[in-house]
Amino acid sequence: MTTQERQDHWQTVFRTKGERDVSWFQERPDVSMELIRATGAGHAASIIDIGGGASRLVDALINEGFEHVTVLDISEAALATARARLGERASGVQWIVADVTKWQPTQAWDVWHDRAAFHFLTGAQDQAAYAGRVRRAVRPGGNVIIGTCAPDGPERCSVLPVVRHDAASIGAVLGPAFTLVDGRRHDHRTPGNAIQRFQFSRFLRAAE
Repeated sequence: MTTQERQDHWQTVFRTKGERDVSWFQERPDVSMELIRATGAGHAASIIDIGGGASRLVDALINEGFEHVTVLDISEAALATARARLGERASGVQWIVADVTKWQPTQAWDVWHDRAAFHFLTGAQDQAAYAGRVRRAVRPGGNVIIGTCAPDGPERCSVLPVVRHDAASIGAVLGPAFTLVDGRRHDHRTPGNAIQRFQFSRFLRAAE
C-alpha cells in the first residue's frame, strides 16, 4: 500500500466515523499508561505516540502532567478530532501529519508508543523503514512500546490486513539494539462488545 493509499483510507475513516464507531476505541488507555509509567519517565520526558490519531492517550498523558507530548498520524482528520477534543490544551502538544515509514525525525524522544499502527505494515520493506525511524527517533536508553494484534488476534482491522505479532517477531524487526523488558497480553473490548486479543511489548534501547 502506498503512502497516498494509506492516507486516503484513514482520512475516509476519520471523516466518516465517530470515535465509538471504530473497533479500536478506548475510553481509558490503561495498558499504555501502565507501560509508560513503567519506563520511569518523568514529566519532563519526551513521548511520541505513533499512529495516535484521535486516541485518548494524549489526554491521559496531559492529565498525568507530561509536558512534552508528540502525536504522529497519517490522517490530518484524525489529529483534528483530537485537537478539537483537547481545546486550548492542544497548543501544548506537537502534532505531526506523516506516514511513519517516510517520516524524517528531527529530534530524539525518550518514549516511543505505538498502539495498533505497526501491525498494518505487512511488507518487509515497510517494516524495515519503520524500524529505521525507531532507531533515529529514540534516544539511547529510551523505551519503545508497541501494541499489535496478538498471534491469535484479528487478521484484519478497518478492512485492512494486519500482521499479528508476538514480542519476538517485533524484536526481530527492531534489531539487537533493543532488549525486551516487558510483554503482556491484553483483551481489548470493542464498542460492539467483541474481544480483540492484543500483544503489548516494551523494549529498551541500548545506551551508547
